[in-house]
This record gives sequence, structure tokens and C-alpha cells, in this order.
Amino acid sequence: MQARDAMKEIRAGRIAPVYAAFGKDRYRMGQFSSMLADKLLAPDERELGMVRFDTSETALEEIVAEAETLPFFVPRKLIVVRDSAVLCAAAKENGKLEHKAEKFLAYMEQPSETSVILFLVQAEKLDERRKIVKMLKDRNLIVAFPELTESELATWAVKRALDQKRTLNQEAAELLVARLGTGMQALAQEVDKLCLFAGEGGVIGREDVSRLTAATVEEDVFGLIDAIAELRMDRTLAMYRELLLRKEEPIRIAALVARQLRIMLQIKELERHRYSPQQMAGQLGLHPYAVKLAAEKARRFDTAVLGKHLAALADLDYRMKTGRVDKELGLQLFFLSMGADAAAGKV
Repeated sequence: MQARDAMKEIRAGRIAPVYAAFGKDRYRMGQFSSMLADKLLAPDERELGMVRFDTSETALEEIVAEAETLPFFVPRKLIVVRDSAVLCAAAKENGKLEHKAEKFLAYMEQPSETSVILFLVQAEKLDERRKIVKMLKDRNLIVAFPELTESELATWAVKRALDQKRTLNQEAAELLVARLGTGMQALAQEVDKLCLFAGEGGVIGREDVSRLTAATVEEDVFGLIDAIAELRMDRTLAMYRELLLRKEEPIRIAALVARQLRIMLQIKELERHRYSPQQMAGQLGLHPYAVKLAAEKARRFDTAVLGKHLAALADLDYRMKTGRVDKELGLQLFFLSMGADAAAGKV
């Protein structure tokens, strides 16, 4: 069952006796758990109406016994089970606990009307060889929460802002995802912060995101390469010093520069074969927005020069790691050589 379908059913009051939520997206799984609790229990009923278990510590038959026990002073109860031993495909045998699947299978023949069991499995897949998983799948009680793609996350961020009566531009949303990655908790907090800044009815653009959120090291390296192409060596060296002040290792900076140059080289090759930006994104495993930025920068460099810089970086990496050159000075000299090539028109 898709998460949106399960939530729609719950909102309509059609609540199943058991749900097995699994996936890598902890944020949406947490939201699902909270929504189920809100539907079943009033705020003052939470203390008595919610029971939590962990299958690494509690046997399955004890959880079934709890479900069969009438709730105390509340009409229904929600039993939240953190599971890594019963449904999970990567579950390891636990010598201390023996989970009796037949107890749960028997319970499901006539589940309690006053209890709802929610299994939370933080894993990419369930073990479909297990009888419990097969039965839950047959009854459409398994809810998947895969991590959203970067494109889906950007769309989600736009909608979250819209729910707060703000407009988050698509380009701004893409930059936000590029900076924060796929962690929805951090993304939600940043969207809320930007909405607070914009005010009701406000518009959040790319400049707002750029100014109000922290740039990644990768983004700073991209800007550094940009500065070299524009012959702004003072800006290049200032950005390099800033990275060093932030305790970034020269070897890591060099690796990130090499990665960006390699992406630019790959894009130039794919463009030569008339790949679309969307196709390039799929081929390189990158967000289309990142491809768009890299393509703009790649046009400033000649293919042979990019290859020359990559070879020089590989040699520098070896010399830095073997102590044959001072790391900070060696990378600085590399940037100056890139700048010299740019000034001579070798880009």
C-alpha cells in the first residue's frame, strides 16, 4: 500500500487493526505514526492510550497479549512496535528471544476492535518469505516509505511552503535540496525558517535560500572553479582560505575539485552525443539542477584542458598523501596554475 493511500483511509476513519510501515524515510514514518495517534486518541489520552515495544527486547506473543487486553480508561489504544527481528529482511536471529509467529497469525483471525498495532521497520525491504509478512501483504496492511528523490523532495518543499501561505520558487526549492540533501527533518526545518522570514503571502526565491542557508563544501568548490574561469584569483584564494579556516582538509578539497571537473568533462561528452539535461542527470546520478549548473560552467572550459587539470590533480593527490608537498601550498599552487591557463586563454 502506498503511504498516501493509507493516510487517506485513516483520515476517512477506516483504520485497520494492524499496519506494517517500512522504509528508509524516518521522517514520513514518524508523521504516519503521529497521524494515526491523532486519529485514535485525544491529547489527554496519549499517556494511557499509547504503548511502545521493541522486538529486540519484547517477544511477539507479549505484544499480542497487550493487544488483546482492554484499554485502561480510554476507548482505544495504539501499540507502536519498533521492529528489527520479526518482519525485517535483514533481521538477525536473537538467541535471547523467540518470537512465536503463530500467536500473531492466530490473533489476526479475530483482531481486537480496541487496539491498533503499528510495526515500524526502518529497512529497505521486508522478508517476504515469512508467514507474517505474506499475510500482511495479502491483506494490504504493509505501507512503504521509500526515500523521496531529490525532484520529489523539491516538490514536497514547495507544497510545505504553500501550506503556510508562502510561495517557494522551484529553483529555490532545488537549491535548498542540493544544499541540505535528502534528510526531510532538516529540510522541513529550513522551509519553516524561510517561511517565517518571508511572512504570510511572501515569495521565497533562490537569493533568499542562498543568503539564509549554509552553503555546502561542494557548492563552495563549484564557486571556486567559477572564480578561476572568470580570472578572479583574489576571489579564488579568498574562498580557499575560507575553506581552510573551516578546517576542511586540502586533500578533501582537491577530491571535490576533481569530482566537479570530472562531472563537467562527462557533461561535455554527453552534450556531444546530444543528451538532454534530464538524460544526463539520469546517466550521472545527479539532480537536474546540479547538471544545469555544471553544464553552464563546463562551457567555459575546453575538454583537453579539463583532462589536463584532472591529471594534474591526480599527481598532486599522490604527492600530498606521500608528504612530498605541503598540502595547503600544493593546492594553492594548483589553483594559481589553473588561473594562469585561464588568463592565457587555455580554457
